[in-house]
Amino acid sequence: MSELQVTDQMPGASESPAASQEPLEAPVPTLLLVDDEPGVVSSLKRLFRPLKYEVLSAYSGADALQLLETARVDVIISDMRMPNMDGAEFLSRSRSIAPDAIRILLTGYSEVEAVVRAVNEGHVYHYLHKPWDDQDLLLTIQRALEQLRLQRETVRLTELLQRQNERLASFNTELERDVHARTEEIRQTVMFLEGAQQDLKSNFLTMVKVCANMVEMRCGLPGHSARIGELAKQLGASIGMSDYACGELLMAGLLHGIGKLFLPDALLKTPIAKMQPQEAKLYHLHPLHGQMALSPVSQLANVQAMIRHQYERFDGRGAPDGLAGSSIPIGARILALARDVEDLRIGAIAPQKMTDAQIVSTVRSQSGIRYDPAIADKYIELVTSHAELSPEGVPDTVDASHLKEGMKLAEDLRTSRGTLLMTKGKVLSADQIAQIRRFEIHEEERFVILVERSLVATAATRAA
Repeated sequence: MSELQVTDQMPGASESPAASQEPLEAPVPTLLLVDDEPGVVSSLKRLFRPLKYEVLSAYSGADALQLLETARVDVIISDMRMPNMDGAEFLSRSRSIAPDAIRILLTGYSEVEAVVRAVNEGHVYHYLHKPWDDQDLLLTIQRALEQLRLQRETVRLTELLQRQNERLASFNTELERDVHARTEEIRQTVMFLEGAQQDLKSNFLTMVKVCANMVEMRCGLPGHSARIGELAKQLGASIGMSDYACGELLMAGLLHGIGKLFLPDALLKTPIAKMQPQEAKLYHLHPLHGQMALSPVSQLANVQAMIRHQYERFDGRGAPDGLAGSSIPIGARILALARDVEDLRIGAIAPQKMTDAQIVSTVRSQSGIRYDPAIADKYIELVTSHAELSPEGVPDTVDASHLKEGMKLAEDLRTSRGTLLMTKGKVLSADQIAQIRRFEIHEEERFVILVERSLVATAATRAA
């Protein structure tokens, strides 16, 4: 009957109070000796006794498999020839129980075929012939333990790497989620800031229009500056100027006459053609006064330059600096033509008002003299082709009682006296519609209200 033996750790390995306080050492390697001859097992134990190995022993393959079920073994040293189950079969079956254990086979010289089978089926690390050389066996075990250490370290590092990769993937997922949330937050903030900036621009333009309306009321020319600004903006767009530059042209048109606030009332109502030399000289100082009035607003630097040079002539005989040709700011060249077109239309230059055909004839005759030829040609092209100066198309006139929420004003809303009530582009709310009706009652008149045609149709459809 085979005997199952388990030996304790070698002498000197027992713990003492002092040793328990020392840093923990690496686990003691465990060897399993399997041989049906007790003398062989005893001989191997004596060989390993001086070393720090824990040695287990079994006298049959079946007992050894039972032992592997409960004990962790680092190296298995098995004899080849054993009854019932030889070493090759035992080592092959041990792989399923202790897959990482290093297997060493002890065999005789005549068992070559069995050795080959053991190597193939049992994944034997090394085999030694009986009788073995002690130093060769010890060196083989030492190398086997080093290989096992490297294998286990490789497994440990692989598992560590996998855990780190999983944590990294989780971190990346969290990071992507945080980045997405932060990006969405920034997008919302940008949208809010863009909306706020648009409101500021809109409010600033409205204040400019209110200021221009005050000048118009003083001069008795309601809507005059707004029409100059719109024409200047349209001319700028027709020659390829940017939206921002066209916006500055609109501002310059609205504020071109702000310096007239410094002029006497009687002079403001006199056509330029009827002014005395001293009066004309005083009148033509209003661009300089306008520039000075706007100088605190640094954002209007280009607009100030357009206003200052609006009376320069293309031939260099204008005021105040006698600039000629391209030396005159392009905005000032456009503003000069837009201003004169509207002044000719209302009779502010000549005693009589002019028709569109007469204005075109006048502009053509002054091309290259007063006006930039390219800009003059563009204006004539716009007029002769009946181009709309408003991109919204032909507006509709709507009575205040038929106004609907969501309609957009196609032109500034003014009283008959020229007071600016609401600016072009305003989308009407229910409160604003009610306010317009109250203004009509207060002014005892019906306002001329122009709204965009497409929005009239939309509002009518909703009402139906």
